[in-house]
Amino acid sequence: MTTPWLHVIGIGEEGVEGLPPALRTLIAGADLVVGGARHLALAATMVTGRTLAWPHPFVDGVARLLAHRGQAVCVLASGDPFLFGVGSTLCRHVPMGEMRCYPAPSSVALACNLLGWAEQDVNVLSLCGRPMEAVAPALQPGARLVVLSADEETPARFARWLHERGFGPSTMHVLGALGGAGQTHHTATVADMAADAPRPPRLNLMALDIVATRDALVIPLACGLPDEMFAHDGQITKREIRAATLSALAPRRGEVLWDIGGGSGSISIEWMLRHPANRAVAIEKSAERRARIARNALNLGVPALHIVAGEAPAILPTLAADGLPPPDAIFIGGGISSPGMLDAAWRALRPGGRLVANAVTLESEAAVMAAHARRGGTLTRMQVERLEAIGRFHGFRPGMTVTSYAVTRTQDASA
Repeated sequence: MTTPWLHVIGIGEEGVEGLPPALRTLIAGADLVVGGARHLALAATMVTGRTLAWPHPFVDGVARLLAHRGQAVCVLASGDPFLFGVGSTLCRHVPMGEMRCYPAPSSVALACNLLGWAEQDVNVLSLCGRPMEAVAPALQPGARLVVLSADEETPARFARWLHERGFGPSTMHVLGALGGAGQTHHTATVADMAADAPRPPRLNLMALDIVATRDALVIPLACGLPDEMFAHDGQITKREIRAATLSALAPRRGEVLWDIGGGSGSISIEWMLRHPANRAVAIEKSAERRARIARNALNLGVPALHIVAGEAPAILPTLAADGLPPPDAIFIGGGISSPGMLDAAWRALRPGGRLVANAVTLESEAAVMAAHARRGGTLTRMQVERLEAIGRFHGFRPGMTVTSYAVTRTQDASA
C-alpha cells in the first residue's frame, strides 16, 4: 500500500490552535507547507519547513507541489477542502492513495448552524471565478441559497444584481470570517443591501431566503420556456415545439449537445438548464445571432454555453479536432436539406446518442423521411394553433407544421 505523502488539512479562522494535536504535528514536520497567504499566516507559528503561497496561475503551484512528490507535504485549505476547494483539484493530479484529507467544518456548515438551516435543504453556489448570472436558475421562490463570495465587494454587487432581477424582498445574511474571533453577521433585505451593503471581511458568504416580486425574472423549471424570455429575430423553436424537442433529445446529467443552427440558442440553453453539469455547443454562422445567443445564455443563467462560428455540415468534422467532446445528442433546427447534413451529424454522434431534426419545408421533410427509411427512428408531425385577435373577434391561427425526426444511434450503427 502506498504511503501518503500529501496531507490536505482544513483550517478555520481560529488557526492551528483549533486543530487536533496530530494535525499540528503533520504541519510542524512537513518539508513543504502550501496554501493561500491567509492560510500560511494562520499556521505561521507551527511551520518549520519551506512554504509556498499559491501563485497565479494556480496550475503553476500544482506543478511546484508535484515536484516534491514523496516528501512530507501539507496543503492548508479553508474548512472542507472538497467543498469548492483545493481538494478536488489536487485529486486530479495525485491518486487518493497518496494523499489524506482532514476537513474542518466548512463555512457552509458554520452558516447553516448559525442560522438554524437544514444543510441538506440548502443550494450551495459559488461566485469565485464565476459570473453572477450562473446563480439565476437557482433563484426560485422559497429557496434557501448559500453563495460563496469572491471578495469583500461581492455582497454589494450581488445584492444590486438580485434587486434588478426582482428579488428585492429576499432576506440576505452576509457572514464574514465564520468561526473566528472577528466573525461578522449582517442581515437585511436584498433591496436594503443593494442601497447600503456592509463591507464584510474578504472571506465571506451570503445566505439568502429567496422572495420574488410579481415581475421577478424567475426561470421556470419546466421545458418550454416562454418565447419572450429569449431575444430573437424570429429564428426560434417555438415554446410548444421546443418542449417536445427537449423531450425527444432526452438530456441526462453531464451530457453534451450540439445545436446546429443555433438561432436564438433556445434549445441549447434549455438543455443546459436541465442540469448544471450539462454542456452544449451552439453552431451558428450569423455573427448577429451568435451575439444574441450569448446574451440569452447569460441572462438565463448558463454563461458556459459554447458558441461556435461556422456553417454545418462543413464545420462538424473540425469540432472534434478542436478538442470538443463528441456529442451525446444533436439537434438540427435548420439546414436539414443541405447536402450531407444528416449524414455528417450521424457520423459525429456518439454511439448511443440521440439525433433530433425538425423539418418545416418540403425539402427538409423529404430529407428526414429518407433518413427514417434508412436508419429507423420516429417521425412526429406537430402543429400548434394560437389564439389571435381578428378585428373585434378572435380565432386560432396555425403555425407552420413541424415534422420532427428522432433516432438513437445504436452501438453497432455504421456511419
